[in-house]
Amino acid sequence: MKILVIQQKMIGDVLTSSILFEALREKYPNAQLDYLINSHTFPVVENNPFITNFIHFSPEVEKSKRKLFKLAKSIKKNKYDVVIDVYSKLSSNIITLFSGAKTKISYHKSYTTFVYTHNIKRLTSTSNPAGLAIVNRLQLLEPLGIDIENIKPKIYITQQEKETSKAFLKSYNIDFKKPLFMISVLGSGENKTYPFHHMAKVIDLIVSQTQGQILFNYIPKQEPEAKAIFDLCKTNTQNHIYFNVYGKSLRDFLAITTHCNALIGNEGGAVNMAKALNIKTFTIFSPWIDKDTWSVFEDDSNNVSVHLKDYKPDLYANKTEKEMKPQAMSLYQEFNPDFFEKQLISFLKHIY
Repeated sequence: MKILVIQQKMIGDVLTSSILFEALREKYPNAQLDYLINSHTFPVVENNPFITNFIHFSPEVEKSKRKLFKLAKSIKKNKYDVVIDVYSKLSSNIITLFSGAKTKISYHKSYTTFVYTHNIKRLTSTSNPAGLAIVNRLQLLEPLGIDIENIKPKIYITQQEKETSKAFLKSYNIDFKKPLFMISVLGSGENKTYPFHHMAKVIDLIVSQTQGQILFNYIPKQEPEAKAIFDLCKTNTQNHIYFNVYGKSLRDFLAITTHCNALIGNEGGAVNMAKALNIKTFTIFSPWIDKDTWSVFEDDSNNVSVHLKDYKPDLYANKTEKEMKPQAMSLYQEFNPDFFEKQLISFLKHIY
């Protein structure tokens, strides 16, 4: 048995879809289970014991139709029995169509039903605490006779990585007897980033409540934006921020995060990764992102999330979150951190 799972694009998507492999491995212990992903997302699934091989969808392939068809032809040579296309966009439609697999599974779209043998309709609501992102992915396994309620994504960090990151933090005088918080200060784009002055107030509150140590999650090219948030924080807060202590690579970030008491900040890949590392999270959703889909494994204790819709539901009357996307920046300004101050304080008390 050979099975290919396709999930391109974002880190959070690739991590979330990796749950399929644990279920597939239980059903087919001796199968070849391969994962087609974008190259930059590999670190979140590295060392996953349930995956046999990785196929990298490189930036070059993404930019060239010729290279895309070449990749599709090479995949056909692997003679997969099953292709599960979680991504379900043009490039993955083409790869699936060329694969020659007898069983081809994806989400239902009227214009691509001819490509797949099984077209699964997404649920729009669920009572499952795993959240829609998990539930809808697990639905893709039903044509294979796999019926499982939920599986939590996991990231596999080696002991050596943990020890190296701990030594790195000690070299910057991080005190492991005191609370240590990773702050997701920036989202993947402007309309997914909590306004800087609001974020500074959140960080001020964390420090005033815990006297904890603060790390910022950012990459070098984002340093000016991260520094702008730092400058907006109170002087006392700044004394608790280790601004120059950050992971130089995604695996470094993951290893450092394993030593944190919690990750707090913008919804996105960092939050999903923290959850997969069993690190507690407090998530601030962008006003246009659907909380029901991405608030996975929320329990109002270890994993808490807040959304403007929670406090001002009238703004969303007869509209979906995605329909509010053009107004994201103005809605963000209304999303005052005072709305969720008590929830954040309660979360922090649970941590320390």
